[in-house]
Amino acid sequence: MRRHNSDLLRRVALCVVLAFAGQAAVVDAVTLSTSSRWIVDEAGRRVKLACVNWPSHLEPVVTEGLGMQPVDAISKKVTSLGFNCVRLTYPIALPTNASLSSLTVRRSLLAHGLADTVAGVEANNPGFLDLTLIESFRAVVDSLGENGVMVILDNHVSQPSWCCADDDGNGFFGDLHFDPDVWVRGLSSMAALFAGVPNVVGMSLRNELRGPRQNADDWYRYMQRGAEAVHAANPAALVIMGGLGYDTDLSFLATRPVDVSFAAAERRKLVFELHWYSFADARAWESENANEVCGRVARGVARRGGFLLDAGFPLFLSEFGADTRGGSRKDDRYLPCAAAVAAELDLDWALWALQGSYALRQGVAGTDEVYGVLDWSWTKPRNATALSRIQSLQRPLRGPGYDDARPYTVLFHPLTGRCVVRRAADDAAAAVAALELGRCEDTDAWAYTQPASTLALRGAGRGTPPLCLRAEGSGRPARLTTSDAATGRCRGDALSTWRLVSDSTMHVAVNATTSSQDGGGGLLCLDVGDDGRSVVTNPCRCLDTGGGECDPETQWFKLVTSTRAPAAAAAAVARGLIAA
Repeated sequence: MRRHNSDLLRRVALCVVLAFAGQAAVVDAVTLSTSSRWIVDEAGRRVKLACVNWPSHLEPVVTEGLGMQPVDAISKKVTSLGFNCVRLTYPIALPTNASLSSLTVRRSLLAHGLADTVAGVEANNPGFLDLTLIESFRAVVDSLGENGVMVILDNHVSQPSWCCADDDGNGFFGDLHFDPDVWVRGLSSMAALFAGVPNVVGMSLRNELRGPRQNADDWYRYMQRGAEAVHAANPAALVIMGGLGYDTDLSFLATRPVDVSFAAAERRKLVFELHWYSFADARAWESENANEVCGRVARGVARRGGFLLDAGFPLFLSEFGADTRGGSRKDDRYLPCAAAVAAELDLDWALWALQGSYALRQGVAGTDEVYGVLDWSWTKPRNATALSRIQSLQRPLRGPGYDDARPYTVLFHPLTGRCVVRRAADDAAAAVAALELGRCEDTDAWAYTQPASTLALRGAGRGTPPLCLRAEGSGRPARLTTSDAATGRCRGDALSTWRLVSDSTMHVAVNATTSSQDGGGGLLCLDVGDDGRSVVTNPCRCLDTGGGECDPETQWFKLVTSTRAPAAAAAAVARGLIAA
């Protein structure tokens, strides 16, 4: 039976290749590899993966949304929202069960009682209905390629189903639906089928290994075998390996590295992936001090996976996300914390998820996806404000090819996805300038100087003195003031000495206790003014480790390192004031 299915699948795959061979992909062929912790192109320039997840692994094995909008419109939405990549999921049964892969979209949907979805596909994507499931999947990949979107193929489950549970039979090698030999054969088939497809840049071996059978020895045995199978079938693709515990734990790699043939310097293709959601620490986010929880959970992420960056491997945060409706205490606290970590480490990532709704999820047709970027009808963003916070993470901050400036600091406000910038109306050369939250691409270069603990904006050109950040009192705007004329340094008085004073490392504070200007006001932290834009100082909130009723997020500012050309320098180059 296995040989029979394999022969059928090869014939189906050949038909797919022939059917699509004549289509010219619009996306330029791109081959990615790794350079230390960075993913780079053929020229050695960093390519930051800013992806969104798009599922094809549920029971019908039809990519979600085809009954709601034309596939080209969905692909164009991906690019218009700033994502350069899709993590496209599939079940391993798609390449290993020929009776499934050769089923048409129409027949699969009708077999699951989804006549309304059939009508939707007929209206939006009529050419899909009589494609086989494997042909339909390939057509989605090609649509993304025609719109310049890279694709990572993600084996999400074995049997088509919603993911995940410890006892669903899909969790770990040897489970009811998880035959390691079938899995390796499926990976090899998918890698071969999509070898040479220009926008397929990587393959994720398996989503969220889990359950009572999981153990490190079998992880090494089978994950290394699967990785080699993918690389043998498609040497150009990145090979992405997740860990244990629902992709939350790679800590075992600290003492026993992976042994694969393609980690060598001349053909580096190995990437690791990690997942991070609020529900892993739901009770803590809801009931404990948010600063303490953020600090503790972020350190846990570093211990369970972040250490790989220092070891010279890319770490792909391949799932994170939150309820975009708002009002969830755990998500409202978790997401700014996760965004701060993603910005600080300048991670590659994939947001869960693109889809606004599902044709069928866990037996319910038309289920809403509250984590979705798009609304239920797939026509517009579900929450434009929440989306803008994620979009601020799409630009690379550093890495090969982004070394336009010596390292400087960006003051990132993760709650809004904005950065501290000079107010546009202020003269850049003025003695005192006001600050506001603005686009991060408009930031100037800040310098956080230790041990003096001063924050200053570097001058845009030679001989231009820095401007120093100073608190003016509770409820008042933070200001930029001129540095000392003789030394070119900030004066370092109490209201110009900024320290990180909370477990989250995001409360940026001065001690105003001895300041006559503030009447002995204690610690003052950077904050957002009542207008939602201005940068002010207010008494620091939520510093104690008591109960969880206090919300500190407006006072969270993350000091992030960048080497991109800052806005002032770019403008000066454009005006010919300094050499490019």
